[in-house]
Amino acid sequence: MTYTVHEQFYTWQGEGDHMGKAAWFIRLQGCDQKCPWCDAAGTWHPDHKPDNLERYTPVELANCVEAPPGAIVVITGGEPCLYDLDPLIGALAERGYPAHIETAGHRPLPTRPCWVTLSPKPFATPPLAANVMRADEFKVIVSGPRSMADGLAFTRPGCSTWLHPEWSKHNDQEVLDLITETVKDNPDLRAGWQLHKAYRSDQLDPASRPAVPLGGVSGSPW
Repeated sequence: MTYTVHEQFYTWQGEGDHMGKAAWFIRLQGCDQKCPWCDAAGTWHPDHKPDNLERYTPVELANCVEAPPGAIVVITGGEPCLYDLDPLIGALAERGYPAHIETAGHRPLPTRPCWVTLSPKPFATPPLAANVMRADEFKVIVSGPRSMADGLAFTRPGCSTWLHPEWSKHNDQEVLDLITETVKDNPDLRAGWQLHKAYRSDQLDPASRPAVPLGGVSGSPW
């Protein structure tokens, strides 16, 4: 098993229950969801794919982590569950790093223990029911009422559910008000934000590739 890596860098987690924690990010190449607003478009879009991608075995990739004890390792993409993540999670555990994965949830999850952030993409392929039950937290990307309703349909009561404005609309007051009113009506939900973008924390590591936004979801009903 080898992993094609788009980028890896040291920063902190900017979203969800572990917001603010020091984190080594491993962004794997490849995604079959192809969200038009993806800020990691280089992981799947042919016009933005880097030329110098490298492949690593699980041990090689785990040995790339240059973070002090106590940091988490976030495995994301693209869609990380295109790969068998169990060998990588095991190699990270041997080095003392807890693994977190960020997935759309439409493919089988690793069997080894890890923190699972599930971000449903019902406009593409909805998450598997078993993955919804296993998720540790949900992240719903909100660009309007339909995306809110469709995303929440694939979450689980009693589990942390974050409502994030789609970044091209993070200054859109209608979207922000929608999230605010939804949280006020449903106290189990939580208003979210991509705090690392406000800090520009990822860019402080020169190994981080700049985001390649594709222009948001203008004209999309979702």
